[in-house]
Amino acid sequence: MGGTQSEREEKVSLELSEEILQSMEVGMTFRDYSGRISSMDFHKTSSYLVTASDDESIRLYDVASATCLKTINSKKYGVDLVCFTSHPTTVIYSSKNGWDESLRLLSLHDYKYLRYFKGHHDRVVSLSLCSRKECFISGSLDRTVLLWDQRAEKCQGLLHVQGRPATSYDEQGLVFAIAFGGYIRMFDARKYERGPFDIFPVGGDTSDANVVKFSNDGRLMLLTTMDGHIHVLDSFRGTLLSTYNVKPVSVNSTLEASFSPEGMFVISGSGDGSVYAWSVRSGKEVASWMSTDTEPPVIKWAPGSLTFVTGSSELSFWIPDLSKLGAYAGRK
Repeated sequence: MGGTQSEREEKVSLELSEEILQSMEVGMTFRDYSGRISSMDFHKTSSYLVTASDDESIRLYDVASATCLKTINSKKYGVDLVCFTSHPTTVIYSSKNGWDESLRLLSLHDYKYLRYFKGHHDRVVSLSLCSRKECFISGSLDRTVLLWDQRAEKCQGLLHVQGRPATSYDEQGLVFAIAFGGYIRMFDARKYERGPFDIFPVGGDTSDANVVKFSNDGRLMLLTTMDGHIHVLDSFRGTLLSTYNVKPVSVNSTLEASFSPEGMFVISGSGDGSVYAWSVRSGKEVASWMSTDTEPPVIKWAPGSLTFVTGSSELSFWIPDLSKLGAYAGRK
């Protein structure tokens, strides 16, 4: 019986259904933050999660054991956005002190700054790393998007934008998207200086772009905006498939949304702190979790797993409660 039990559990873990999504609840919370979590990122091939918080800390977690491994304080610069490089203990982060907009490459292993990337003159609001090469892209309120190589301090490319930019590479690192002013512009990562190869409208929503993301298979993309809209598009044709609506967010907040690993569902925060989930196929809301918070949480789905994480003034791991599921309840 032992073998079939684990096989069954393996099967459960691979298939995210509406029923499983509706059963999800907070399984564990870290409450030792003294400021809001502003950003977090999962490493693609390890079980690590990194968070950045307004309490000027960067924290490294092992999701598999649900433990905090390290806390690094960035008192001098503050910390706003954080992303893993391909290496599980090296991150790039943006500062939050208002006087130094450099990006920093930091080793969490020995707490050393490996490089500074100077070029932006206002707050960095978007940061995305390329999975294929040692490249990354940053967008700023200074109305520029800069392209970087992790091995060089000076930017490798500069694109001007008209508005707050949201940027992201696709999972393969072959294309990147820049969203602002009601459109998503698609660039070939190897020939970006030729300008966008496609421009997708998002239904006349010209409010500030917050985040743009690709699904893991690259077929879908989403854009969130300050007015509380989450647009889901076909990333090849540019067709607008659905728009989900939540409460608008303030200028200083960011509305974040995330595809589930297989791209079947979208989860999102909201201006009133709630969390929502929608089915991409039907476009309908399938679950919601209310909150007493008044700002949108940062929200990310853990790669290849039935877990998502939200960050507000605390860090919460959400997992299915299998006892709520008729089909699985008898298997315990």
